[in-house]
Amino acid sequence: MLFFTQCFGAVLDLIHLRFQHYKAKRVFSAAGQLVCVVNPTHSLKYAPTRCAVAQTSTEQGGLPPCQHHEAVHDPQLVPCTCPLFSCPWEGHLEVVVSHLRQTHRINILQGAEIVFLATDMHLPAPTDWIIMHSCLGHQFLLVLRKQEKYKGHPQFFATMMLIGTQTQAENFTYRLELNRNQRRLKWEATPRSVLECIDSVISDGDCLVLNTSLAQLFADNGSLAIGIAITTSKVHNSEAEI
Repeated sequence: MLFFTQCFGAVLDLIHLRFQHYKAKRVFSAAGQLVCVVNPTHSLKYAPTRCAVAQTSTEQGGLPPCQHHEAVHDPQLVPCTCPLFSCPWEGHLEVVVSHLRQTHRINILQGAEIVFLATDMHLPAPTDWIIMHSCLGHQFLLVLRKQEKYKGHPQFFATMMLIGTQTQAENFTYRLELNRNQRRLKWEATPRSVLECIDSVISDGDCLVLNTSLAQLFADNGSLAIGIAITTSKVHNSEAEI
């Protein structure tokens, strides 16, 4: 009975996922956009990224973790950029994509314009929805995070980060767009580099920010569809418009 129950639950999850994907394709197929259904990564034991730990230690007057050891940290090594995981991995920018795909099983889509469909928005914070976007010869990391900046008031933060240097990131502009029930909200900005901490991007507010009530206006049965477009640009201005 236990085996049957587990198998039946897995089948129901698969049916639900296919149904969500079918609805998304039906809505966006007219626009010719690729749709990626993204399931949440939820952790009851939220472990801050190592860069956040180092920042906290410095603010409190302590030394960053790497300075407690005699070994010299290689500045060319990048820590794991996958949120919600306390991952000890380090590597060069050239192998970040393979690490994210092989270790954290993050999907990757190709195309100038795609649709990011985040499911199960009702889950408690902290929760992340993550995909990689391959476009214009580069790879980008899209992170949608549900997090409480103030106790009891969860918010959604969406940002795009280039898996590359900040100099390379300044050559691009990304656009996140929500469009439903005769409402439209658009955020356009220059992506940040994965060499920066996702936590600092969120704390700076340099991303699309939605409170719960605003997110519900654009949600459909607990799912949030975000249109993504990336272009080459030198413009550095950010704007959010409704």
